[in-house]
Amino acid sequence: MTDSAARNPTDRPALSDLAPDWAARLITATSEVALVVDRDGVVRHVSFSGTEAPIDGAEAWIGRPWVDTVTIESRPKIELLLKESAGGSSARRRQVNHPSRAGADIPVAYNAVRAENGAIIAVGRDLRTISALQQRLIDTQQAMERDYWRLRHVETRYRLLFQLSTDAIIVVDADTMKIVDASGAAARLFDIATEKLIGKPFPLGLAADQTRAMEDLLSAARTTGHAGDVRIRLSEGRGETLASASCFRQENLTLLLVRLSRYTSSTEATVSARAKLLELVERAPDALVITDQDGDILTANRAFLDLAQLATEEQAKGRSLGNWVGRPGADLNVFLATLKKHTVVRLAASSVRGEHGHSSEIELSAVALPDDESPSIGFVMRDVGRRVATVPHGARDLTKAVEELTTLVGRVSLPTLVRDTTDLVERHFIEAALELTGDNRTTAAEVLGLSRQTLYVKLRRHGLSGSDSDAEAS
Repeated sequence: MTDSAARNPTDRPALSDLAPDWAARLITATSEVALVVDRDGVVRHVSFSGTEAPIDGAEAWIGRPWVDTVTIESRPKIELLLKESAGGSSARRRQVNHPSRAGADIPVAYNAVRAENGAIIAVGRDLRTISALQQRLIDTQQAMERDYWRLRHVETRYRLLFQLSTDAIIVVDADTMKIVDASGAAARLFDIATEKLIGKPFPLGLAADQTRAMEDLLSAARTTGHAGDVRIRLSEGRGETLASASCFRQENLTLLLVRLSRYTSSTEATVSARAKLLELVERAPDALVITDQDGDILTANRAFLDLAQLATEEQAKGRSLGNWVGRPGADLNVFLATLKKHTVVRLAASSVRGEHGHSSEIELSAVALPDDESPSIGFVMRDVGRRVATVPHGARDLTKAVEELTTLVGRVSLPTLVRDTTDLVERHFIEAALELTGDNRTTAAEVLGLSRQTLYVKLRRHGLSGSDSDAEAS
């Protein structure tokens, strides 16, 4: 025990002067802090049960009124402790807060009794540990409350969707094969009240020769996690249904979620049409890729794998589309920014680089597919390398020649530029007509809508005419 009175030798009463040694030891052992307060409420002695003061700055309390050592809201409690103990009775235990330079106030619970000489002995216990535990308990209770209400909201949404679903949904315990939950649509499908469906063994309500098919479906769902769609015939002439099943865990149970939807000719047509659409996408000559919102590939068809020179789809999954399309780190970012702003990209010129060095010019279109949980993007790419290669060589030459004439703007007058351009275009089309007709000038004149004489004049002007004998032969 440290003794402030010993460090500050003055004529102050100590615990040994007020009580026997055993009483002083008992007070020290049962409290973190013990105070001796005179009749005027001034602290005359401070003792601690440990080697250090549990309260920051407590040594400076000596000579100060006790009420000045606590926070403002605790002062009435100190006054009551002094008043009750001065009256000769044991004061009721009260919690007060001492200010701390470290930040948070320090809670201490005090009891006070009057000694024979009129001084008051106050013993206190530090409540910081208890307060911290209480705060943790409150935080835990609040977290549990939030989790509870979150689960309630989730369950409410689940129940609402469960009951509003037009498909019959049944939840089955995979171990006992008994129904643990069923939607209203399931009750209507089997013509049994929902509460009576609970606990019944599954499968039920099927034609006798369909039970095995349903059992195989459930077995496949347990093995792979999902199975469907299987065409199942119901009993008592209730028609047919498309059945699918998924397996999931809840707490310590393995459950099967079985979905039964009415099977009609339109259902068959829809399923068939979707299957054909998927097959067409897979076999399409244009490359199609679906990525997440960051441009990482989720799936790709065979045409894209050929462009990128990949053997399997697995080599592309999870990798950025920018590894193959456009300039590295540039084009894809532009496409993604445009999609974020406008949700669509139309006929953008780009290129695809193959894994083995082959490069192809492409036209790229893309559309963002909004989804609250997993938004994705669809990219369609068409190889236009062959299209570019099929442009007539003469047309490219004509374009180049016109571009060269354009560079003369400002140095040559406009009438001269127009005349030279007209001559250039006229010469080009005469050459094209002669090439088309196998250099038969009579036929070429007809193709161009000219007389033979006019064609000969233009041929001589452009330096395209042969000898006179050639002209006569034509």
